[in-house]
Amino acid sequence: MNFSGYLGALLLLTATVGPIGGCSGPPSGGTDVAPMKTDPGRIPDGKVSDEYIIGAGDQLSIFVYRNPDLSEPGVAVRPDGRISTPLIEDIVAAGNKPKELARELEKRLAKFIQEPNVTVIVRSFVGPPDRQVRVIGEATEPTAIPYRDHMTLLDVMIATRGLTKYASGNRAVIVRVDPDGRRRSINVKLSDLIKDGDISQNIEMSPGDTLIIPQSWF
Repeated sequence: MNFSGYLGALLLLTATVGPIGGCSGPPSGGTDVAPMKTDPGRIPDGKVSDEYIIGAGDQLSIFVYRNPDLSEPGVAVRPDGRISTPLIEDIVAAGNKPKELARELEKRLAKFIQEPNVTVIVRSFVGPPDRQVRVIGEATEPTAIPYRDHMTLLDVMIATRGLTKYASGNRAVIVRVDPDGRRRSINVKLSDLIKDGDISQNIEMSPGDTLIIPQSWF
């Protein structure tokens, strides 16, 4: 099986299983990609680490020991970053680590029960914007993907089901913000990667990247 056929099989598999789960003006000029640094907040093997930062869209479970009436198995973090739980007014969850949110909930519940013991579990996650990879333009399913350690461009294309028939894949651009705040663009040839198996185009992504896939002119 050639590379294009292999990728097609992968895309079909992810379509069967289900989804894996903004940008400014036009970028210019590609640059080389620097080696990735290990991020302490990475999510290895799909598991949420102790350093994971809760983001809008995440699904949480909140367990209050010996108080089932106060426990909530499914709490959605709203777009404003807040959650609602029994006895407590809306509280900001986004931007906190699970342990930090648990301690804040304990502090507030202490007004109502003695020595509350709270555990916060992240059940499904999107993460904050700077921990996502966004795909816009002519991907089959443009979306925001939670970043994971050593994620590559090919991983992103599998998650978004590849290119549409209108895509100009070889004019795609990754917009990346460096640690010093400078924005730069990286030209990538998606068509060469997907159709011809040009692995040199399979670069590592960084959290916060935006992949822009333009439409073909013809």
